[in-house]
Amino acid sequence: MTLIRGFALGLGIVAGAGSAGAQSGVPGDWPAYGRDRGGERYSPLTGITRANVAKLVVAWEYSTGEAGVETGNSTSFEATPLVLDGVMYVSTPLGKVIALDAESGRERWATDLQVDRRRSFGDFTSRGVSLWSDPAARPGTPCARRVFAVTIDGRLFALDAVDGRRCAGFGDRGAVNLRSGLRNPPSETEEYEVTSPPAIVGGLVVVGSAVADNRRTDATSGEVRGVDARTGAIRWSWDPVAQDSADPAWRTWTGPNAHRTGAGNAWSVIAADSARGLVFVPTGSASPDYFGGERKGENRYANSIVALRAATGKVVWHFQTVHHDLWDYDNASPPALTTVVRNGRRIPVVIQTTKTGMMYVLHRETGAPLFPVEERPVPKSTVPGEEAWPTQPFTSGITPLSPHRWSADSAWGPTPADQAACRERMAKLRNEGIFTPPSLEGSLVVPSNIGGAHWGGVAVDPGRQIVVVPVNTIAAAVQLIPHEEFMRLRDTPGYRLEGSQYTTMHGTPYVMRRELLIGPGKAPCTPPPFGLLVAIDLATGARKWATPLGAFAPDAPAAWGSPNLGGPIVTAGGLVFIAATLDRRIRAYDIETGKELWSAPLPAGGKATPMTFRGRSGRQYVVIAAGGDGERFGKSDRIVAFAVGKE
Repeated sequence: MTLIRGFALGLGIVAGAGSAGAQSGVPGDWPAYGRDRGGERYSPLTGITRANVAKLVVAWEYSTGEAGVETGNSTSFEATPLVLDGVMYVSTPLGKVIALDAESGRERWATDLQVDRRRSFGDFTSRGVSLWSDPAARPGTPCARRVFAVTIDGRLFALDAVDGRRCAGFGDRGAVNLRSGLRNPPSETEEYEVTSPPAIVGGLVVVGSAVADNRRTDATSGEVRGVDARTGAIRWSWDPVAQDSADPAWRTWTGPNAHRTGAGNAWSVIAADSARGLVFVPTGSASPDYFGGERKGENRYANSIVALRAATGKVVWHFQTVHHDLWDYDNASPPALTTVVRNGRRIPVVIQTTKTGMMYVLHRETGAPLFPVEERPVPKSTVPGEEAWPTQPFTSGITPLSPHRWSADSAWGPTPADQAACRERMAKLRNEGIFTPPSLEGSLVVPSNIGGAHWGGVAVDPGRQIVVVPVNTIAAAVQLIPHEEFMRLRDTPGYRLEGSQYTTMHGTPYVMRRELLIGPGKAPCTPPPFGLLVAIDLATGARKWATPLGAFAPDAPAAWGSPNLGGPIVTAGGLVFIAATLDRRIRAYDIETGKELWSAPLPAGGKATPMTFRGRSGRQYVVIAAGGDGERFGKSDRIVAFAVGKE
């Protein structure tokens, strides 16, 4: 984890994403995080078009009431609201689940699940809820339709969608404690979090977790669980660190303590394919992120896209995007299930973008790449006790989404002094391009730990065969410092502690130091644009267009773009909607050209993924949680809905 989904098999309210056209029973609704459970984020609505998008105005706003609440750590309002049958459902960082009238924003009910606000969770957020209708329940009976919400502290709740009351027959008075029964239990509450809504398939709620980075070699284990949607009973548990010696992945963890390794968890959104009975799990790095001397080998199934049999949790196939991760290159982006049309043949695929800035397009049934992937040699580690894996998988058929190398000569700054300082800083770092391992002298890591492609993920226009993805281009510096040396350095007058993140990495000989490469003028040392919105042609793998995304500062040139966190959506109206940027605006782009067509200010950064729906009046709305993060993105607790202004 980095700080900074209609009817199918009679079991759900949304079609299991078996194809690009998997939609809800009502085409105007948005009933899952990615609209369909496969995560395309494509809406068939055409009420907002290139011709009228400039007329979008605020239709309503809603405040959750959390903006002024003091917490142990800054919270970030990142939820994507869901809309089904005229009702909007949203969750907040502090554990509120709220139902609104979708067209007016008026509150219908609110349930407080009582998260301890004094805790200091590393990624204090909730990205939304999931919805399910029980086909065995008589319509109108309690909990016939359920809202599944997972709080940051790892409790899974089933609530009645009508009134927000807990479903009494689910778990313990409507809740399941996901912290219980883990192979490696959390050493403290904050070490184990859940930030993403669960997947739902075949009457099961499939849920992952977020594990705090870099604390210890045997961090909390990252099991994915399948939970009975009616009773809350855990039906299966799958561990990304192989525990069965008969599993081929077992041999990819070597050393006496390797199988005690933690994390490898899935903190992003899990995609579901009800028609095939599969869930697609994006896993992250094993613990700790930056030193793998206690977990030598490839470390499969960490840093992978893993297809699990939804009914049993058994592995069907997997594809590893990073071997033996030493860079915090989690698969942070949600997988997206869609259909590629090639020579008139429709091929079901899963798309996974990564922090490495690469995009993998894999056959959904086998995991075989549709575009070439090749193993290329990468730099060796010089850190005693470490064995970096000698090769990594590169997408040779799809151009990288973000840069893979910056030299000291390419150092940038808004002034000559900034540029000189950045050049001097970069020249001191080990720098052999992407996959340069952490080192004792310090290494330039590009893409940085925030990505490349990040947790904002992709949006797919299945008709146009276009994938749109936001990326970052900035680099980081990572250094491993022997424990004894660090203890001496921190007491040395003049040693700079501020501006960097330090983690102890218990069980290793090293302390990790990490910082984004930022110059004296508070601008990145790597050249702009600092953030991009990129479109890839699914037919060829070629880049269709790329445009700077957002503005770094109010007076900054548009060509600079902005570092960004948040996702895009696309519509049949030919539009891409995204917020995500530091300048606290939401934008619309032409999906064919990348031209910006509209933007509007927000009360804080929309560090979230928007959604769109059609109300009963026929009017189309675009909605964003504009809550910021209490830091560079600002602070708010508002949901903002836009619609074309009435004449």
